[in-house]
Amino acid sequence: MAEFTHFNESGRARMVDVSAKAQTERVATAQAKVYLQPETLEKIQRGKIAKGDVLAVAQVAGVMGAKKTPELIPMCHPIFLSSIDISFKEEPQPDRDGRCSITVTATAKTSGQTGVEKESKNAV
Repeated sequence: MAEFTHFNESGRARMVDVSAKAQTERVATAQAKVYLQPETLEKIQRGKIAKGDVLAVAQVAGVMGAKKTPELIPMCHPIFLSSIDISFKEEPQPDRDGRCSITVTATAKTSGQTGVEKESKNAV
């Protein structure tokens, strides 16, 4: 039977002990696709959204989200993030449902004893 690493012998939640793990370079990439109406994508591309540059704000929010991961996810180790890179790929051609999309890709990096998968997911 598999052992659950986030529970102690009494069945109570705990933060996993990573002290015996070697410090290695760790990289994780996550993607999300945001669907929107063609008119909305066009407004974003032309800078016509009243509240400003949507993708610039999303990029800053993504970096902040990655940095706040241990505050948002219980038992998550606070780690030093050496890099967070977020990019956007616009797909202006509507799909069969008439929606365009923007693919958000976030890559998080660290050199440490635990991975950055949750941080890259939070960034997107």
